[in-house]
Amino acid sequence: MRVIRSVSGMQRLSLEWKRAGVRIALVPTMGYLHAGHLSLVERARKAVGSRRKVVVSIYVNPTQFAPSEDFSRYPRDLTRDLRLCRSKGVDILFVPENADMYPNPPGEEFSTYVTEEKVSRGMEGASRPTHFRGVATVVAKLFNIILPDVAVFGAKDYQQAAVVQRMVRDLNFPLRIIVSPTVRERDGLALSSRNKYLEGTRRADALVLSRAIRKARAAVSSRRNGSLSAPRLKSDLRRLIAKVPSARLDYIEFFDPGTLVPVSTVKAGVHLALAVFIGNTRLIDNARL
Repeated sequence: MRVIRSVSGMQRLSLEWKRAGVRIALVPTMGYLHAGHLSLVERARKAVGSRRKVVVSIYVNPTQFAPSEDFSRYPRDLTRDLRLCRSKGVDILFVPENADMYPNPPGEEFSTYVTEEKVSRGMEGASRPTHFRGVATVVAKLFNIILPDVAVFGAKDYQQAAVVQRMVRDLNFPLRIIVSPTVRERDGLALSSRNKYLEGTRRADALVLSRAIRKARAAVSSRRNGSLSAPRLKSDLRRLIAKVPSARLDYIEFFDPGTLVPVSTVKAGVHLALAVFIGNTRLIDNARL
């Protein structure tokens, strides 16, 4: 496995691969890798066949964090990430620097961003207004640098994957997006780099997100031939979350999984997403009902 830190170096190698007919699979990450990320690597390898290269990018992207968010303390452990990537047969680990990703000549500011203006509006987009602008911009840059044939994202960040899919479609990027299932701990907690923050009783408290999903699924299952009021089911889930002293709800939304448009009634096939603060740690989760 090679580690490449410069944009120009990665671009040169990507172009060499393209000329040689090599197919490239990209797994974009912010590092502090876990089993969920490694499942994306495995999916990427399968997606491009034998004549292929798998690239994992590790970059904590500053433009997707608001000033009040956890950019400076976001968990980082490159030594551990290197070891995990080697164990999974990753070909290239791309670890760029901010100055290379966001060039800022003296007297100038970086000023070119990518925005998606429909599926990014609600949920994470409403709660973190500049977040998806940063996500779409950095992902577009990674696509231009690495030139992947396939890029693999995790379903835990469902809205993020939808934004990227829409960007790829609307801007004619010549690649395929694969969304891989959420990986969970045995007790139901969705794997996340931010789980590192959960100390003491906070780890158990965080299970309230998966309990809310189970409760919603049970409610839908009990109405096999009917639908439920979305506002009423939201109220039930709010009460469930409020029982956990360290939990503070950010949002709950029921929506059409294709358009991400909120729905007023909930039935089988509707998607649920929620964001909850456990102490100071903000966690997200989602599921098809």
